[in-house]
Amino acid sequence: MNGVTGRMGYRQHLVRSVLAIREQGGVALADGSRIMLEPILAGRNEAKLREIADRHGIARYTTDVASALGDGAGIYFDAQVTPAREKAILAAIGAGWHVYTEKPTAESTRGALGLARAAAEAGVRDGVVHDKLYLPGLLKLRRLLDAGFFGRVLSVRGEFGYWVFEGGWQPAQRPSWNYRKEDGGGITSDMFCHWNYVLENLFGPVEAVTAKVVTHIPTRVDERGAEYAATADDAAYGIFELAGGVVAQFNSSWAVRVHRDELLELQVDGTEGSAVAGLRRCRTQHRANTPKPVWNPDLPATERFRDQWLEVPDNAEFDNGFKAQWEQFVRHVVDGEPHAYDFLSGVRGVQLAELGLLSSAEGRRVPVPVVTL
Repeated sequence: MNGVTGRMGYRQHLVRSVLAIREQGGVALADGSRIMLEPILAGRNEAKLREIADRHGIARYTTDVASALGDGAGIYFDAQVTPAREKAILAAIGAGWHVYTEKPTAESTRGALGLARAAAEAGVRDGVVHDKLYLPGLLKLRRLLDAGFFGRVLSVRGEFGYWVFEGGWQPAQRPSWNYRKEDGGGITSDMFCHWNYVLENLFGPVEAVTAKVVTHIPTRVDERGAEYAATADDAAYGIFELAGGVVAQFNSSWAVRVHRDELLELQVDGTEGSAVAGLRRCRTQHRANTPKPVWNPDLPATERFRDQWLEVPDNAEFDNGFKAQWEQFVRHVVDGEPHAYDFLSGVRGVQLAELGLLSSAEGRRVPVPVVTL
């Protein structure tokens, strides 16, 4: 596990996934047996690795990733900063390790496609984190889609983000590298990878993108209290044209104050009904229950529009999404269970981010070509 000293690598992947799987007795396999996970922590800061290992009773940690890769083979996981990822994954593939990684898988479509081809040629299993699909709110949305609730889907509107403090008068809640392009930062490269797999798995593949990318906050303060130029984009406004005629719009911003129920909300409108899904909740309005509001700016609105929607019940226990996907990938490696979220899926996410940046730079609609190995 390379990169576990970072926030996501430590909290979601190590503690809430791999260690939680160990505590439950391993991953259940098709034959009824269970397989345990034995993490080897890797990174550049030995002191931090030692502290994490001691805190959780983990036997092995190393700053020498090459040596660890040469000691047998298993699953290599990467949660490093993006610029370090491609080289590290190629080394793991070359050593015969299966690879599971955070996204973006590389800094460019060409690099991401190179990883997919290298994994295919080596015959190793490969997977990319697609965590948003495992959110309870989106699982409920999937349930509605499978039931035909929407009829013909017309449009999708997504709002994501929150105010990330500049780091001066209040500490920033995201690391400073996120706002430096030269270090792999930028909300477009981060979030368009997510929106690609959400859209293609729920509504259809993206066929064209029109985007406007902005750096709203040009100067921030880093972890040492030093002011720095924010060279990466902190907001991206995108229109995505999907196969079948669905139009999706996503606003992604680290410079927006939240006036919604959750940090991520998707509104899906169809001929038969609509839904608003967040991280956990999902509410619906069927055509039979749709009111008929009348525009009248001369009188105050008396309808409580949010009260006219119905809650989709949980109807199930939802496990941590990162943990659920770890278990799925382990079964893919050990049992050969199908796994749709492979490196080629990761390529499509990187490509969409790259084309979104191109669209913004050139001020035009950009078609999204189909990528293959």
